[in-house]
Amino acid sequence: MDSGIVLFDGVCNLCVWSVQFILRRDRRAYYRFAALQSPVSQHLLRQHGIQPPADESVVLIERGYVYTHSEAWLRITRRLSGLWPLLSVVVVVPRPLRDRLDIWIAAHRYRWFGRRDACWVASPQPRGRFLG
Repeated sequence: MDSGIVLFDGVCNLCVWSVQFILRRDRRAYYRFAALQSPVSQHLLRQHGIQPPADESVVLIERGYVYTHSEAWLRITRRLSGLWPLLSVVVVVPRPLRDRLDIWIAAHRYRWFGRRDACWVASPQPRGRFLG
């Protein structure tokens, strides 16, 4: 499969905004999406030998590999239009430091950005890019 799959927290406002951000900048329609709460995501994670994470905000599955935390975000930005691929220079920062920041933001995301009562559903136009 020549696409990446972004699994996101479908009730997190920050995560939903991030998916909308990716959709606007993914001009080649490389990424597909699924809410972490969906059966599709649960199946994909188990298929890759990963227990579904309770505290993740985003997981990227690309070419048979699973990426979480800062590594997922940096890999996602590589394929976006504009200057976003330049963020890959952040890879020089040691991963434990990058991941610590990501985990800290994820731990506070509901308090800072809010939480939805139900998973977000995409508008009709990009709906074909969503799995399940």
